[in-house]
Amino acid sequence: MAGNTVATLALAKRAEVWSAELKEILRDELQGMKYVKWLDQFPDGDTFKIPSLGDATLNDYSEDTSVTYDPIDDAQFTFSITEYLQAGNYITNKAMQDVYYANEIMSQFVPLQERALMERLETDIMKLAQTGQTAANPNAINGVAHRMIGSGTGGVIAVEDFAKALRALKTGKVPQRNLVAIVDPSVEFEMNTLSALTSVSNNPRWEGIVNTGIASGMSFVANIYGFDVYTSNYLATKSSETISGSAAPANAINNLFFSADQAVSPFVGAWRQMPNVDTEYNKDYQRTEFVTTARYGMKLYRPENMVSVLTKPMA
Repeated sequence: MAGNTVATLALAKRAEVWSAELKEILRDELQGMKYVKWLDQFPDGDTFKIPSLGDATLNDYSEDTSVTYDPIDDAQFTFSITEYLQAGNYITNKAMQDVYYANEIMSQFVPLQERALMERLETDIMKLAQTGQTAANPNAINGVAHRMIGSGTGGVIAVEDFAKALRALKTGKVPQRNLVAIVDPSVEFEMNTLSALTSVSNNPRWEGIVNTGIASGMSFVANIYGFDVYTSNYLATKSSETISGSAAPANAINNLFFSADQAVSPFVGAWRQMPNVDTEYNKDYQRTEFVTTARYGMKLYRPENMVSVLTKPMA
């Protein structure tokens, strides 16, 4: 009499076993929104204008002579609502009836749409410095460059670049509060492998980095020349650029240095429509539809509070 073995019970054995859970892809941290000054006094229209005043003029005075009256310089900052975005998904009645994971898939529509919108927003924020500065130009303010190429060999980052960025912000009269640098992970790699930093005997201030690395999560462990340093995968890149006769590496990454103090936020933006979700059943197509839409605009607001350092990306 034959026993119950794998061979005799072959038809009863499932060839494949599927999990009851869906695997989600990993997400990195998004941080750009907190560095934007979001305006809420924008009731209608798609263009926002902000007037600004310059300094008063000071003149020498001689006794018993006429006083000189000078006008105050004024200017006008303008930015517009430029982005109108949407993300949409649907699932058919037939799919809801036949697909094992149908409910799990449908429950992810709105979170995934929101994430897609937030990643686009993050990318747009990180490229504001590049679009707001003049390419192939040092963008000097008070005689000091605010756009430069990494001073390391081949255009990689160097500690000196942090010092240069600090000098640029100081000469731009930017408050030395809440200084932030947002850099590519390749910059973190360069800093992790700089012997001047990782050698405890050479620089006791950096003790421990050689064992633990210079970053934890998206933030550096150490403060470099006053900058709290964060890493980002969303920084803008430049295919080619030459500044003051020096060529940037191909596809250079635009690392950002600025003060994140709310009083001097480097970026300004406005939502014409915050992310809004609409859902409905489409009887003509026999499906349930979900769509998220949003409208916003942003711009570099204070050029003096933005230093860009173009560095070589890792292979």
